[in-house]
Amino acid sequence: MLGSRRNLPAPMILTVVGLGAFITALDQTVVVTALPSVMLDLKIPLSQLDRASWIITAYLLGYTVAMPLIGRLADVYGYSRVYQVSLAVFCIGTVLVAVSANLEWMVGARVIQAVGGGATVPIGMAIAASALPRRQLGLALAVVGGAAEAGSMLGPAYGGAIIELLGWRWIFWLNVPQSAVIFLALLWLPNQPNRQARVDYLGGTLLVGTLVVLSMALSRGGLFTLSSPQPFILGGVGLVLALGLVLVERRVQHPLLAPMLFRSVAFVLANVTQLLVGVSLIIAMVTIPLMANTVMGKDPLTGALWLLRMTGVIPVGAVAGGLLLGKGGARPVVVIGLTLVAVGLLLASNWGLDVGEPELTMHLALAGFGFGLVIAPILAQALSVVVTDYRATAASLVVVARMLGMTLGLAALSAWGVEQFHVLTAGLELPLPQPGEDSQALQARLVEYQAGLNSAVLSLFHNFLRVAGGVALVAILPALALRVRREEGGTGIPAA
Repeated sequence: MLGSRRNLPAPMILTVVGLGAFITALDQTVVVTALPSVMLDLKIPLSQLDRASWIITAYLLGYTVAMPLIGRLADVYGYSRVYQVSLAVFCIGTVLVAVSANLEWMVGARVIQAVGGGATVPIGMAIAASALPRRQLGLALAVVGGAAEAGSMLGPAYGGAIIELLGWRWIFWLNVPQSAVIFLALLWLPNQPNRQARVDYLGGTLLVGTLVVLSMALSRGGLFTLSSPQPFILGGVGLVLALGLVLVERRVQHPLLAPMLFRSVAFVLANVTQLLVGVSLIIAMVTIPLMANTVMGKDPLTGALWLLRMTGVIPVGAVAGGLLLGKGGARPVVVIGLTLVAVGLLLASNWGLDVGEPELTMHLALAGFGFGLVIAPILAQALSVVVTDYRATAASLVVVARMLGMTLGLAALSAWGVEQFHVLTAGLELPLPQPGEDSQALQARLVEYQAGLNSAVLSLFHNFLRVAGGVALVAILPALALRVRREEGGTGIPAA
């Protein structure tokens, strides 16, 4: 255990790894605000917005696919040293982003940045879990998970402030001194490599390839509209790679994906629950500001503040979930959290065009608190069934499950949303001037058309929120299947 040999007190360790997760998570969403400035500076026309969006997608992809392999490297070569190497890779990538001269350069640099940044969350969780007694496992995971949530939440606002003061490139230059502080602090932590364990590089390569191809397949709207064979071709390639991965993992002595993980009911249920949480979360995060900025007639800042009512409470819920985990166990905390998510989103699905306070804040805060509550219990459930030398690997796989859920949810939302919009507006026809019709009659028909259009779009957003709430309710099923065993000291960690 790290705690027996560390030179830093546990609160300082949690602060260091929490700060690392916060900084790297900022870069997931910080470019959302910076994208217009980046496109202008790099001379990317608005007609190529789909290409420019790869600045965001590349980070999310790199953040996800390399995480399990780097988690395993940390389990074998030591948490603190691999964390430091990951920070160095993150800094190299961030400097390359800051000096980008064209789109291709920047996309490649964002991948490098993400590979280093993505490692900080699972390794940080492993360090935190090692630094605290087992009875405080939930709190340790909540601190790192909550810090990552807070970084993702504040990314757009942080980016906007830096752009106003210094310009978009400084968003990335400022990562360097922040990372350097964390790097130096980690020098005070002893590194404890596992001399007997090995890294399965072939399995790691196959897993990265599988996640890349499956992520690309899940992100295609044609998967749901059946309008293109591309997602199915990619999905087929991904399944072939996955089969090859299974065959390789069965024959190596130190597999990346240890069979014990997938023989454990607790671990599998954690990942299923996490994937469904990712689907629900991304649908809510996309729908709320869209609803505000379209049918509600609010400006972009107001839409962002609406979303902040939900995302701002997630870190608070994460800490509360970590504290409650030690008192009641994983299952009740996850069930309560998912119930709060469902209730909050289903209440929001009944909003009218004149929705105001206190309903607005109460419904969104309820959902956000629920999303936060489930973070620590789900992670604790997964980590409770693994031996120490697979701790970072297991944490990374749970994070990947959530990212895949968000990718799947976003693709489903865009594909189903377009189809539903056409269904809801099928009876509406744009009023055109008729021969002999006076302006007042035309204006009345225009008002009627606009009212019908607003009603259809509002119904569409209501359906989105109902789906997000419904997915949260479905996620309760695997959570209910957990068998909780009370550990000595009252941890309430689930049994395999």
